[in-house]
Amino acid sequence: MPNLSCSLIITTYNWPEALRKCLQSIVWQTRRPDEIIIADDGSNDKTREMITALQENYPIPLKHLWHEDKKKRKTRINNKAIIASSAEYLIFIDHDIILHPQFIQDHLTISEKGYFINGSRFLADEASTNRLLEKENINKNDLKLLKGKNALNKIRIPFLMNFLAHRYQTKDKDNFDVRGCNMSFWKKDLILVNGYDEAYQGWGREDSNIAARLFNNGIRKKSLKFGGIAFHLEHPYSNKTDDDIYMKMLTETINNKEKWTKNGLDQHY
Repeated sequence: MPNLSCSLIITTYNWPEALRKCLQSIVWQTRRPDEIIIADDGSNDKTREMITALQENYPIPLKHLWHEDKKKRKTRINNKAIIASSAEYLIFIDHDIILHPQFIQDHLTISEKGYFINGSRFLADEASTNRLLEKENINKNDLKLLKGKNALNKIRIPFLMNFLAHRYQTKDKDNFDVRGCNMSFWKKDLILVNGYDEAYQGWGREDSNIAARLFNNGIRKKSLKFGGIAFHLEHPYSNKTDDDIYMKMLTETINNKEKWTKNGLDQHY
C-alpha cells in the first residue's frame, strides 16, 4: 500500500444520525485517514453539536467546514474542503455511507499517478437501514445487518479488485459515469482542473463534470470493484427537475474538451 497522506472528505446536510454512524465506521479502518474534513452544506445546529461532542475524544483529526444553507451548494463546500485539506490524496464520500474496514486501504492500494478512482456502492434497503440507525454504536459485525438487492457490491475480492481496476468501465465515456459518494483523487489533479464547477447547484452531474475535465487533461479513471466497499443507507432521493440543464452542461464540457472551470477553487484562495 502506497505511503500516502490521505484526507477523507465527507459531504453532509442535515442527517446527523447517519453521519455519526459513518464516523464510527472510520474508526475501525485498517488504514485510517490522516484527517477527516466534514464538508457541511448548511446543516442546522444538530449536526454541529454532534460533531463537537465527538471531536474531543475522536482518534482522528476531525475538521468541520460549514457554510450557510442556500439551496444545494455541495460543489462550493467541496471546493473549500479541497483547499482546507493537508494531504496529497483525497477520498470523497457522503454522510450516508458506512465504510467496509478496508475501504481506505483499498483506495490507496490501487491509487496511481495519472488516474482518479471511482468505486461502487451497496444499496441497503429501508428496513436494514433503520435497524442500523437505531443502534447507539455500531461495529464491523453490524454490516451483516444491511440487506439489499445488489449483493455483489458488498463482496471484497482483492485479486479481482486489482484485475478489474483498468478493465471495468474505463473506456471512453465510461470515464464520466461516476458517483461522488465513493471517489478519490490526487489533490494536485483537482487543482489542475480548478476543482468542482460551482455552477452545479442542483441534483447530480457535478461529479461527472469534474471527471470529464480530468479526462480532458489526460487523467483517466480506475474502477474500484470488489474492494473499497461502501454501504449506502436508504433515504428519499433528491428532486431531479434540473437534470436536463446539468446534462446539457456536462455534454458541453465533454464536446468542447474543457479542461478548467471558471467557477471553481480559485474563488476561495
